[in-house]
Amino acid sequence: MTVLPEKVASCDPIWSALREQARELAQTEPALASYVHALVINHARLEDALSFILAKKIGGDDMSPMLTREIFEAALRSDPEIGAAVRADLSATFERDPACHSYLQAFLYFKGFHALQCHRMAHWLWIQKRAPLAYFIQSRVSEQFGVDIHPAARIGRGIMIDHATGVVIGETAVVDDDVSIMHDVTLGGTGKESGDRHPKIRRGVLLSMGVKVLGNIEVGEYSRIGAGSVVLKSVPPGCTAVGVPAALVNCRGIERPSQEMDQVIDPPPRT
Repeated sequence: MTVLPEKVASCDPIWSALREQARELAQTEPALASYVHALVINHARLEDALSFILAKKIGGDDMSPMLTREIFEAALRSDPEIGAAVRADLSATFERDPACHSYLQAFLYFKGFHALQCHRMAHWLWIQKRAPLAYFIQSRVSEQFGVDIHPAARIGRGIMIDHATGVVIGETAVVDDDVSIMHDVTLGGTGKESGDRHPKIRRGVLLSMGVKVLGNIEVGEYSRIGAGSVVLKSVPPGCTAVGVPAALVNCRGIERPSQEMDQVIDPPPRT
């Protein structure tokens, strides 16, 4: 029995909203009608549309979009948690980015969202011990989106990667749920370590543009790091760190920095 897309969408609020936004776009901008039908409206589930759009962006002469889509569909089918994370990421982007006006906008156009979802596929391949294929996806993402995330890196759900250009996340890095990452952020090693050598970013952290967090250190939950800062030591939960090297300026900051996206940091009081 064929399941109608409308029936599936009615059980999935984000997918339902996304499809409705696609219909509205097709009506108001006829030049994009066939585009949004192919990428969104013609699909029964968000997972189907996602595998289609990512395969179009990642597939090419070396690996066809059709084969790429089959691999992504296998990942989504095998691990339903990926689909749940995708929806949380879409919600995070829509809610936190003032330049994002709909789920559809992020789904179609935001390369931070696309790069993150491709990483989820590559990470699934890594867990399946298909490292060469995972590295291939990583390489294509780096070429297409300017984002380099090692397939072994562990990334939670509800993540927003804004603009995304220049984001680098190393092999043993961990990013917990509800983190916001601006462009040109590096979660890297110091260059002289081996083994577990990358940062652990805990829940609700805001990493502003140009931040470099280096080494096997921890940025505690609900902390925020100011733009251009270089973090070489662990940051306690709920604190704000700025500078090169970063120093603590406030440990009574905003309650949920990754969601409030307040990047204005008051200078420390003079003593």
